[in-house]
Amino acid sequence: MGNSSTNLDCDHMHASVSANFLDAENQAPPSPVMLPLSTASLSRESASGAPAIPADLGAPLGDHAPASLGPSAADQPGLNAVDFSAPSGTAAQSSAVADAPPVHPYGTRLRHNIRCPKVRTDGTVTYSVVRSSAPEPTSHVAAMEHPLWRQAMDDEFQALLKNKTWHLVPPRAGLNVIDCKWVFKLKQKPDGSIDRYKARLVAKGFKQQYGVDYDDIFSPVVKPTTIRLLLSLAVSRGWPIRQIDIQNAFLHGLLHEDVYMKQPPGFVDSQHPDYLCKLDKSLYGLKQAPRAWFSRLSSKLLQLGFTASKADVSLFIFNKAGIQMYILIYVDDIIIVSSSSMATKRLLAQLQADFAVKDLGTLSYFLGIEVRHTSHGLVLTQRKYIQDLLSRTNMLTSKGVSTPMVPSEKLLLESGDKLSPEDTTRYRSVVGALQYLSLTRPDISFCVNRVCQFLSAPTTVHWAAVKRILRYLHDTADMGLCFTKSGSSLLSAFSDADWAGNPDDRRSTGGYAIFFGGNLISWSSRKQPTVSRSSTEAEYKAVADATAELIWIQVLLRELGISQARPPSLWCDNIGATYLSANPIFHRRTKHVEVDYHFVRERVSTRQLDVRFISSKDQLADIMTKPLPASSFSHFRRNLNLVLRRPD
Repeated sequence: MGNSSTNLDCDHMHASVSANFLDAENQAPPSPVMLPLSTASLSRESASGAPAIPADLGAPLGDHAPASLGPSAADQPGLNAVDFSAPSGTAAQSSAVADAPPVHPYGTRLRHNIRCPKVRTDGTVTYSVVRSSAPEPTSHVAAMEHPLWRQAMDDEFQALLKNKTWHLVPPRAGLNVIDCKWVFKLKQKPDGSIDRYKARLVAKGFKQQYGVDYDDIFSPVVKPTTIRLLLSLAVSRGWPIRQIDIQNAFLHGLLHEDVYMKQPPGFVDSQHPDYLCKLDKSLYGLKQAPRAWFSRLSSKLLQLGFTASKADVSLFIFNKAGIQMYILIYVDDIIIVSSSSMATKRLLAQLQADFAVKDLGTLSYFLGIEVRHTSHGLVLTQRKYIQDLLSRTNMLTSKGVSTPMVPSEKLLLESGDKLSPEDTTRYRSVVGALQYLSLTRPDISFCVNRVCQFLSAPTTVHWAAVKRILRYLHDTADMGLCFTKSGSSLLSAFSDADWAGNPDDRRSTGGYAIFFGGNLISWSSRKQPTVSRSSTEAEYKAVADATAELIWIQVLLRELGISQARPPSLWCDNIGATYLSANPIFHRRTKHVEVDYHFVRERVSTRQLDVRFISSKDQLADIMTKPLPASSFSHFRRNLNLVLRRPD
C-alpha cells in the first residue's frame, strides 16, 4: 500500500500545481510562468472545462494518467517549457522557450505503468475479480441456445415434476392466475471460479392477493449472535461443525391455499397448452414460500426429538443420552454443531428420507462468510464480499487508510450538495452492503451506523464518508473475527456512550461489546432514541441496552445447558452511571430518567449483574460510539479479536 499512497499523493500534487498555474494565467502575472509540456496539456484540459481530477470519487486517479510516458520535456533536446503569457508564434514565446531552464516533471511508478504484484508463496488463493466470459442469460430464449444453461433448465424442471410441485387443471373464470419466469445464476466458489450453472423457476408472487392465495408470510431466520455463540462453543469444546444445503428447499413446503400459475416458459405441455398449474407445494417467488418451508423442516426436526429454542426460534436443540446437537437454520443453509460425528451422520440419513440433502462437509463458507480453520480455532472473514463491493464501486485500486472515519469530522445533515437520484440509489445500495459486512467487522459498526442516518437525503459529504470506509476495507480485506479455545463460560460486557455526539439533534450514541469467555459474540452501535440531559443519563441508557442483551444471552445459554459460576460483569467508564445502578438513594435525583431503564438496578440488587468501573483508555466499547485516532483505534480493534488472516 505504500506504493499506492505515493502515487495518489503525487497525482493530487500534480493537479494542484496545474490549478495554481491556471490561476496565474487568468490573473496575467507580470513575469512569464513556465510549465513542462505534460503539465501544460493538463492545464489546457482544465481550462476548457474538463476536470483535471475525475469527479467520480469511485474511479481511481491513475485511470486518468497517460498510459505511457516518453522522455520528459527536460530530457528531450530542443523541447523546453512553454510561456502561456505570450501569444502563440510570437518572438516573446520563442525567447521564453530558448531561455527557460529545464523543469523535471513529477514521475511515479503508476504513471509509467510499473507494477509489482504480490507473489504469494503460502498457498493462499486470492479472489479473482475477473468474471466469467459467459454472461448470465436474461431470458429463457437466450438460455435455450446455450447447452449448459439448457441442461440446468431441464434439471430444474425434472426436479419440479419429481417433487410433484403442481398438477395441470383446466382454466376457470374468476381465478387469480400468476405468471412465472426463469432466473439464471452462475454459482461461484470462494476463489471466484465457476461452481455450477443454476436455473430456477420463480413465481411472480407480486401478483398474489392477500386472503385469496396467501395469508401469513413471516419466516424466522437465525440471529447472528446465536451463530457466533455456537461457533465459540464448538471451538472451545473441540466439536465438529458441519454444513448442509437442502436442494430446492422451498419446493418442499406444503401449501394450504389454492395457488394457480401459468405453465413454465419453454416447457408448455403440448397436449394441454392452455391448462394451468395448480400448486400443491411451495415454489420460489411465492409470498408464503419461506414460511411454508420452515414449517415443514421444523416439523421434521421435532419428530426426530429436537426442541425449538425460545430465545431463537431458528435454533433447534437435541440433548439426550449424552449427545448434544444444535441446528442453526437460515432458510436452506443449515449448520450442525454436534458432540458426536456418528450422531450427525444418523441425522443426515434421516433428513435425506424427506429432503434432497447436500452434505457440504466442514463449515467453510456460509452466507457470504468465509470460515477458515486454524490450529487455534477459526477466523470469520468476508474477503470475497469486500472484493465484490470494491469492484462494484470502482475502488479496487484506491488508496488505503488506517481508520474508517476521520476523528475530527462531524457529519451534518445538510452539509454538502444533494446527490442525484441515481447517486442516491447507489449510496443506499452501498450502505446496505456495508451493514451486512458488519456481521464480522465490529470495527466499522459506528461509521456504518453514522452513514445510515443520511439514507433519506445523502449529500456529497456523506458519499465521501462512505468512500473512506471502502478505502479502509480495501486496506483490511483479509481481516476477520477470531474465535479461540477458551475454558471460561463467563459473560463480560463493555458499554459506552458519546453524550450529545450528534450535532443535528444532540442525541447520544450508545454501544456495547459482549464476550463469551474470551470470544466476542455480540456488539452494537446505535443512536439513542431520546435526548439525554447529562452524560450519566446517556451512559446509563447504554448500560441498560447492554443489560438487555446479556439477559437474552443468559436465556440462550440456559437452553443450551451451559451454567455460569458467577453473574456477568458489565464494565462502564462513567462513575455516575455505576453509582446509579447500585445506590438507591441516588435515584431520588434522577426522576427524569425513564423508568424502564431502572431494571438494571433490579438485576444488580438480586446479584444477577455486576456493574464495574473501568478507565476510558481500556473501554473497548469506545470504538462503537465515536471515531478514534489511528493508535487508539488499532488498540481497541486488536482487543476485539480482529486479526489479519494468516496461514498456520
